[in-house]
Amino acid sequence: MDWQGWFALSLTLGVLLTLVFTRVQPHIAMMAALTLLSATGILTSSEALAGFSNSGLITVAAMFVVAAGLHSSGGIDILVNRLLGTPSTLRSAMLRIFSPVVVLSAFLNNTPVVATMIPAINSWSQKIGIPPSKLMIPLSYTAILGGTLTLIGTSTNLVVNGQYQALTGNEGFSLFSITAVGLPVAIIGLFFIWVVFPRILPDRSNSQAFTNLREFTLEVSVASDGPLVGKTVEEAGLRELERVYLVEIERGDTVLTAVASEQPLQGGDRLVFAGDTEAISELLRIHGIVPSALENENALSKQRAERCLVEAVVSPHCAAIGQAIRDAQFRDRYGAVVLAVARNGERVQGNLRSIKLQAGDTLLLEARPAFISRQRFNKDFLLINDLGKETPRHNRAYLAWGILIGVVSAAGLGVISMLNASLIGAGLMLMTGCLNVNQAERSLDLTVIITIAASFALGVALQKTGVAAWIADNIVQLSDFRPWLMLILIYVAVSFLTEIITNNAAAVIMVPIAIELTEKASVNPEPFIFAIMIAASASFATPLGYQTNLMVYGPGGYKFSDFLRVGIPMNLLIGVSTISILLLFWPL
Repeated sequence: MDWQGWFALSLTLGVLLTLVFTRVQPHIAMMAALTLLSATGILTSSEALAGFSNSGLITVAAMFVVAAGLHSSGGIDILVNRLLGTPSTLRSAMLRIFSPVVVLSAFLNNTPVVATMIPAINSWSQKIGIPPSKLMIPLSYTAILGGTLTLIGTSTNLVVNGQYQALTGNEGFSLFSITAVGLPVAIIGLFFIWVVFPRILPDRSNSQAFTNLREFTLEVSVASDGPLVGKTVEEAGLRELERVYLVEIERGDTVLTAVASEQPLQGGDRLVFAGDTEAISELLRIHGIVPSALENENALSKQRAERCLVEAVVSPHCAAIGQAIRDAQFRDRYGAVVLAVARNGERVQGNLRSIKLQAGDTLLLEARPAFISRQRFNKDFLLINDLGKETPRHNRAYLAWGILIGVVSAAGLGVISMLNASLIGAGLMLMTGCLNVNQAERSLDLTVIITIAASFALGVALQKTGVAAWIADNIVQLSDFRPWLMLILIYVAVSFLTEIITNNAAAVIMVPIAIELTEKASVNPEPFIFAIMIAASASFATPLGYQTNLMVYGPGGYKFSDFLRVGIPMNLLIGVSTISILLLFWPL
């Protein structure tokens, strides 16, 4: 290899190490790599930016809108409400979950499917007397398996197909090309979940961390004739308390949320604090603070238009990771206040403001209503449950289903391309009022789209500079020209990368290597591409490996070890099943 090859290889390793060991977000790392490849002349400007016009990327964006249309119209709710019912056993409850989730995940992005199902299953589990911890991991894993059934099941499949077309000039794969692999693998995986998981998933019936607001909030009042009347929060000494934090002020019929330090106090104000509830005696020692006049009524239990209580999981890309809550500037940065933190299924006790946030922590936030819409664009948090949801357009639910079925049928029968079908579907969702323009814009996950587009440049560079050929040569030599061993090595490499970086990035890095490998060994590339698609999605072993795993982490009350216990066997089972099916039914 010449210097361009070594530079591209070093850059790829640098991106991997950055994603593994730092909090730099994937789209930033990929855009930095794109910039360096273009600035050094390794790629021309058209090669560097080709990913932004790739058909796979545009299809991903359009399918985000189609999924949002089905969600906003209440189409998903219809399916959930009709199929869940009242099962009598845990295994029958799992079967009720399998049906809608597999169908939806096969044709929609997994994230909105799981986000919709979490609150439904939470309330359903209480109704049927089954702990959420027995159902949440099966929900996430079922969505992952369902996503392997079609080309549009996950964004990764579309990205791999788009890169395969770009690098080889071939036509690419049809909507149901991967179904022949994904369907038997999904059946095997679901059967394993149904048989084994009821015995090994934990029973955490009483582990709901935020069930009782009184356990972590306390309320006092400002004496009407006391010295604090007219003083600001800071002047009254209420901002820098060690063990508690002022959340809101209830003043008559209004509520002041995310209270600013400059907010003046009035007599009779009801002050709500979060933190160590044993600090109530310290608060009452402040001259001018008296016990709340409404001791038997919890302020946060009342519905208020000004207040939005949100359960959110800290994303791996959150800027506040590693910072203490007092240093993260939640009020200024997010317009929200942390009421409580749960980690490993249990609420973190002690000084709330000194807790250092970690990826996967579940937060109970009190926020202004605008917090919800802002977090559609800012991926610091994965919203789990909020009180600010827009009312679905139920009269458009069946129409949204019709559009989705039309999109799938047109692409599946080859009437039009997947790209055109998804674009038409997105347009029809908007034109028919299944969702509005704002909802469509919010559905576009810009960080995912930028990551995908920019990572194409890295894949092209690996092939153009000869790095992919060099790695492929070494894999061929290591495998001693045995195609079955090459297939195993490719699957294991992608599966390993997916657990430590994003699945899209892992796939894009490995596709050019797989293509070079198959050309040098003169073997059929199709099973290798399918292996990459499955391996990039089949991430079960950690809550951080796949976004839906992280979403169910808090609501299920899980510990990290729970995912290792059930996820490692799932990874092995799906890996062995995928490779076996490809070796048995695809000529190498």
